[in-house]
Amino acid sequence: MSPSAPAEWAVVRRARLRITVITGAIITLLVTVVGGVAHTVMVDAQNDQVWRELRYGAMYGDPAKPPVCIWLYAPGAEPLSNAPAGFPFHADLAKVRRTGEPVERTVERDSTVYLVRTQPRADGGVVQAVLDMRFQLADRDHLWFALAVAEVVGLLAAAVTGVFLGRRAVAPLAEALTRQHRFVIDASHELRTPVTQVHTRAQMLVRQAADQDLPVSHRDRLGRLVASTGRLGEVLDDLLLSASLAAGPARRSERRPVDLVALARSVVAEEADRVRARRLTVVVDDPSHPLFVDGIPSALRRAVGELLSNAIRHTPAQGRIAMALSRSGGMVVLAVTDTGSGFEPAEVKQLFQRFHRGSGDGGRYGLGLALLREVVTRHGGTVAADGRPGHGARFTIRLPECPPRPTGPAGPRRAGAQPVTATHARRAAGPPRGRPRPEDGPDRPGESTR
Repeated sequence: MSPSAPAEWAVVRRARLRITVITGAIITLLVTVVGGVAHTVMVDAQNDQVWRELRYGAMYGDPAKPPVCIWLYAPGAEPLSNAPAGFPFHADLAKVRRTGEPVERTVERDSTVYLVRTQPRADGGVVQAVLDMRFQLADRDHLWFALAVAEVVGLLAAAVTGVFLGRRAVAPLAEALTRQHRFVIDASHELRTPVTQVHTRAQMLVRQAADQDLPVSHRDRLGRLVASTGRLGEVLDDLLLSASLAAGPARRSERRPVDLVALARSVVAEEADRVRARRLTVVVDDPSHPLFVDGIPSALRRAVGELLSNAIRHTPAQGRIAMALSRSGGMVVLAVTDTGSGFEPAEVKQLFQRFHRGSGDGGRYGLGLALLREVVTRHGGTVAADGRPGHGARFTIRLPECPPRPTGPAGPRRAGAQPVTATHARRAAGPPRGRPRPEDGPDRPGESTR
């Protein structure tokens, strides 16, 4: 069993790959070391043997009937039949005759190797023995071939063994991550109903407090309670969204062409009260035609909503927020620019990390931008951020454009196959049912990391 979340799966996959590579490297190294040792031992043994045979033949061999693969040259002896060309070396014969010391050399000639030993004999003469090593060289070639075959077999065995060990080794990690993933889903579902009930009752207490004219301090505390339960509900929604995105292929049937223009308009309409309360100006620059992307409407709504909500949270009163949609190179581009507090350029990478705390005044721990990136990534897109402290920020998402699927009268319309257009964008892409919404003020609690 393997975990579904992309980041968790990447950890498991890297662990498997690392174990496979290490196992393969160890087995390959062992085969190479064993082969190298075998070759070295064989070559040393052959060299000792052939030099020993050559010395023995030079000392005791008969030039007329020399040992196999050895030719003996002696001054005054009859020429040898089938002897290799270029022998004997008369300079070596003269040197040994003069000094009495044996001379050895190795000669490469005619695609083979000859060992040559010139030495004095007991009878006072001088003899030159030549040994042909073609058979020994053939044995070495056979050994190299066998080692190459063993190396290939070893690599295959290493790959199979590495994959097997990798799966076995990371199985507990995969199982733990999968259980963690399921726990998040189950816990979020179980907590959602009681949190919604607590939030609703807190709102009722706020209304009763207003009707009964309770002290302002009491009403403030109740308002903070509503805000806290609302934030808790949003955290649960974020966890559920993250878990649902982690399902990946399991939710592929829910994908459909989504009109991002209609979706953006509906998100802006939903935030109208917050925008007015904070005295902000929101400008939407969208084309007159729809721009479709293939995706899950609720997830895309959460991503676009987070972009706008993030801009609202960090833009002071009288500020301006611009949302622009366009098409570029087969991608649908949605950019949100604000005149808010901005952020340090060095924090761009950290902005999309979970629970990152920004250095600005409004920075706090959260999941919002991390989930935004996860949503966009799971839809095959990218997200980028640009900004400077005190000069606002610009967040841009790019999603692959797709044509709307035909829904004419040629056949029955399949559930979930129709494009999400302006006529029903709010229903298809609105917040999940049961999501608590705080009503204690103009700011909706969010999960900003700026």
